[in-house]
Amino acid sequence: MGNNLTRKIIKEHLISGEMVPGKEIAIRIDQTLTQDATGTMAYLQFEAMGVPRVKTRLSVSYIDHNTLQTGFENADDHTFLQSIAAKYGIYFSRPGNGICHQVHRERFAVPGQTLLGSDSHTPTSGGMGMLAIGAGGLDVAAAMAGQPYYTRMPKVVLIRLKGRLGLWVSGKDVILEVLRRLTVKGGVGKVMEYGGPGVENLSVDERFTITNMGAELGATTSIFPSDERTREFLRSQQREQDWIQIAADPDAEYDEMVEIDLDELEPLIAQPHSPDNVVKVKDIEGVKVDQVAIGSCTNSSYKELVTVARIMKGRTVHPDTSLLISPGSKQVYEMIAREGAAADLIASGARMLESACGPCIGMGHAPRWGGTSVRTFNRNFPGRSGTPNANVYLASPEVAAATAVFGVVTDPRKLGDPPAVETPRLFHIDDSMILPPSPEPEKVEIYRGPNIKPLPMNTPMPESVTAKVLLSVGDNISTDHIMPAGAKVLPLRSNIPAISEHVFSAVDPDFPARAKAAERGAVVGGENYGQGSSREHAALAPMYLGVKAVLVKSFARIHRENLINFGILPLTFVNPEDYDKLQQDDEIEVPNAREALKSGTPTVTVVNKRTGEKFETRHDLTPRQIEIMLAGGMLNYIRQKAEGNGGS
Repeated sequence: MGNNLTRKIIKEHLISGEMVPGKEIAIRIDQTLTQDATGTMAYLQFEAMGVPRVKTRLSVSYIDHNTLQTGFENADDHTFLQSIAAKYGIYFSRPGNGICHQVHRERFAVPGQTLLGSDSHTPTSGGMGMLAIGAGGLDVAAAMAGQPYYTRMPKVVLIRLKGRLGLWVSGKDVILEVLRRLTVKGGVGKVMEYGGPGVENLSVDERFTITNMGAELGATTSIFPSDERTREFLRSQQREQDWIQIAADPDAEYDEMVEIDLDELEPLIAQPHSPDNVVKVKDIEGVKVDQVAIGSCTNSSYKELVTVARIMKGRTVHPDTSLLISPGSKQVYEMIAREGAAADLIASGARMLESACGPCIGMGHAPRWGGTSVRTFNRNFPGRSGTPNANVYLASPEVAAATAVFGVVTDPRKLGDPPAVETPRLFHIDDSMILPPSPEPEKVEIYRGPNIKPLPMNTPMPESVTAKVLLSVGDNISTDHIMPAGAKVLPLRSNIPAISEHVFSAVDPDFPARAKAAERGAVVGGENYGQGSSREHAALAPMYLGVKAVLVKSFARIHRENLINFGILPLTFVNPEDYDKLQQDDEIEVPNAREALKSGTPTVTVVNKRTGEKFETRHDLTPRQIEIMLAGGMLNYIRQKAEGNGGS
């Protein structure tokens, strides 16, 4: 039997391990990307590795998250990142150049290559046949230092598409249908590979939307074949030389298969507070909406914004509704400005924002208290918008525009025939906002503002792990719950002592004080713990507060990897009912923890010292991850390896 597309790329990049689902593999990384909310810490970690220059084919540092400058902190971080990029061989995308995933697909993504990014929506570039994976900043730093990326070989799921999208139905509706069927944990340990006759009927922009929101499935990544549509896109970006044709073999095997008939799809919408809470738009029409936000790395391309502009032309935003527009890149913004689409949007009453993440991460433009916002974004977790009790819906640009016109959730099919918008044969190319690394790196001085604090380090694992249960939470806890984003917290990303004061603040404001008083703590959680953003601060800040273990029913992939990277023991209950046997303030112990891990058995015994009850948990660590855990995290592990090699 032939190979699927995912296995072809992994095989080409495989350094070690067996390509058997669940087995640890190591793959070579061609490209990396970081953004400014995760990048400062990633580059501090890269510096700690002592490598004089990045060893990837290409590494890019983007400024797109922390662009709201209410104090000096964000601007200082940007200057630090620019100087780091110049010194270490990294391209630097300046503030205003756009959202990392939009710019990367325009200017850098290459079919058949691998991309590791310190942002969970890195899989966006899978829309053009790239194996693009989101990870914690420390994993990305290691890749820049020339290390392979370690992960478990995923299962490969064929999402077989047939038919053609109807009027007013878009790529957003495709991925919302996948989420409706599979849920936010349905992709854990899997790659979603799109195939079938319906693929050729999807534009590359629609494919990017689908792979972008594949992150909401918990998937390792999502990927489309690179075909003539991909070639047309790269030609329009004057990068046709980067194109290769790559697809699954006709007789390729898959671990699972889901079939979707595009002809049958209707406009869909995700209700609060989860991307998989999906219904048909027509079934909830009439919900009053205070705010509509169009943009983000999911839906901010030229064609999408021109479509919205054509809908809004000659119309006015409903008087009870605010319309926000965030173009995905400088390229998109400049083109819609030159061609008049931006003027039509402004004339309608839309508020034009900069090319940045902005409202998607709660960085400004929060809805009113208890308000309702329809957004073309990828996540609607509680509080992510910046308003704790806002009701956020996720929908396509077409649904969002129709809603902005009428002030209530509206099926766009009520607008008549959709506007005909063609993708340009050639996009405007101006890379002047992307700075190449310095040709004289030895002359570059690294700028460090007062908010950039030294990188905290963990200590090696003790013989036995004891900890107080600081908090018990339910299912689908996101990294937004653990480490909030937003305008107040994001500027502290390079200051772990300061940002640690906000750990779990949306869930329990007393958590940081309780953790510091306990000195050694644990967290108990339900299913899919740590879903959402790749932010390693959701592991790094708890580590700084003394969290030693997290016990849950199941983990989201990236967060579990981040816990391991920072020496926090990730345990899952062998019997999920044992979750109910632990309460806040209980003291737990993992006796002989070091020996238990060294023995190679996948289970360890945990004792509730209050009740004396024992129960079994699984760690499922690979031999390499066990060494990392015993060392107290990846940086300690790397240093030990270097010392073992004579410091080389």
